Amino acid sequence: MVLNITDSARNQIFEMLKEEDADSVRLRFGVKGGGCSGLSYSLGFDYDVNEELDHMEEANGIPVTIKKFDINVIEGTTIDFKQNMMGGGFTIDNPNAIISCGCGSSFKAKEREGAPESC
Repeated sequence: MVLNITDSARNQIFEMLKEEDADSVRLRFGVKGGGCSGLSYSLGFDYDVNEELDHMEEANGIPVTIKKFDINVIEGTTIDFKQNMMGGGFTIDNPNAIISCGCGSSFKAKEREGAPESC
């Protein structure tokens, strides 16, 4: 399994899925170039799967799609949802991140460092 989703994150994702129209919607998780540290996370819903380019799995009951190219920098990552006085949000714990930005939304991985941008 590439991705771990905590019960708290699963519950939040299920709530968000209720607003989607189709039963075939999947959580798409991955990375893209950019951000202070070189890479930033991408998290959203997707209806399309390219079996040649995408890896599909189920994490804690959530159907997930990940670009095969991204697996080496996110394998073992845990997505959690934390609630606090200021609201709530998803947190990402990636064991492959060697440097993370202070804002927590970008990182540098040993496998794919990327070109840093200003924060």
